[in-house]
Amino acid sequence: MMSFNIALSGISAAQKDLNTTANNIANVNTVGFKESRAEFADVYANSIFSNSKTAVGGGVTTTQVAQQFHQGSLQFTSNSLDMAISGGGFFVTSSGVGTQDLSYTRAGAFKVDSDNYMVDAAGNFLQGFPVDDEGNSTSVSLTTTQPIQIPDTAGSPVKTGVVEMQMNLNVGEEALDPAAFDPDNSDTYNNSTSVTIYDSLGESHIMTTYFVKPTGGSYSGESNWVAFYAVDGEPVDVTTAGTYETDTTGDGSKDSSSTASATNPIDGTTWNGAVLKFNDVGAYTASDPATITTEVLGSAGASVLDPGADGTQTLEVRFDSPTQYSSPFEVTALSQDGITVGRLTNVGIGSDGLITASYSNGSTVPLSRVALVRFANEQGLTQVGNTSWKASLDSGEALAGEANSGTFGGIQSSALEQSNVDLTTELVDLISAQRNFQANSRTLEVNNTLNQTVLQIR
Repeated sequence: MMSFNIALSGISAAQKDLNTTANNIANVNTVGFKESRAEFADVYANSIFSNSKTAVGGGVTTTQVAQQFHQGSLQFTSNSLDMAISGGGFFVTSSGVGTQDLSYTRAGAFKVDSDNYMVDAAGNFLQGFPVDDEGNSTSVSLTTTQPIQIPDTAGSPVKTGVVEMQMNLNVGEEALDPAAFDPDNSDTYNNSTSVTIYDSLGESHIMTTYFVKPTGGSYSGESNWVAFYAVDGEPVDVTTAGTYETDTTGDGSKDSSSTASATNPIDGTTWNGAVLKFNDVGAYTASDPATITTEVLGSAGASVLDPGADGTQTLEVRFDSPTQYSSPFEVTALSQDGITVGRLTNVGIGSDGLITASYSNGSTVPLSRVALVRFANEQGLTQVGNTSWKASLDSGEALAGEANSGTFGGIQSSALEQSNVDLTTELVDLISAQRNFQANSRTLEVNNTLNQTVLQIR
């Protein structure tokens, strides 16, 4: 009967090999799948009173179906949320928000669910490290990871408080009388530029700056320019009107001064402006007033804000080293510090795992950094299906870290790691396992024939 058991163990082992090979072939197109290898050992029993020289083995047993975690090839996609790990490491997923029921996978086919969380096909939540406003991880501990959520809007609106601009004013422009300035008549000013600003509700407004080169405002060693401001076409006064020096006699020296003001074409009131001063090499020297601040935008004089917005909003205008050269008017920098509510326009994932979201208001917000883990013994991981594994005593504790650091690989966005199954090798293994099964079946058949012969002896 011993030969029967040996043959049966061989058939069982061959069947296990066939099953393993068939499973590898079935998952040849499964993203993140890792092939398995059936490993066997001989069965040998002996005692202190037996003769080891004549002892026969007891057959074969399956010791392990071992996962092979070598790198699979990368397939590039058009989905920016698809990710592949090039090198060592596993993605971390959780079964729910706020739970520590963690699984680990190499399959990076992620999408966004109804609550804007990044999830896999089974609904497990991708975990990430929290980051600060600069995108730096504030912790790389596995216990601090959180499901990654991508908001479809960017925060609350922020009203504009500061407008910064840099430009060149052409020294050769025709001199005009600032007192005659009319924004609806381009012959009364030399140049203008506009920027979009925001109120406290996120509503956009157009702020326009008009530049006038005043008559008599240039003389030996200094030149003056007057700047007037309007929001949505409504004149907005400077809190304190600037003063520009003039040369009334034409002898090249300043001998008088004038207030930078004009008549408001809408209600006939005085419209105050600021003064920019340049030296004889065209460099900016100062402004008058030194800090240019507009009147309150919600005041009776301006009244350019919608009802409900913060009516106390003012604007501080800063000139960042403007110039006055003999070249055409050119704005080289123009910015403001307000934002409106932004809608999600793009999601980017860096090779270090940093996920950033871009919004329609121009803001780019770092959201999270994809968490990776590694194990001392990857083959000790416990398979749980859906190309996922869980930690076990054999695998050791999960060690968390960032992509592109230490032994962790980099993250490739818009790519998926294919199965690492080599189909040609598997087909050869399939033939080998089939031959092995047939040979053990033949052994069983021969044993059966011999037993029948013995039973027929009379």
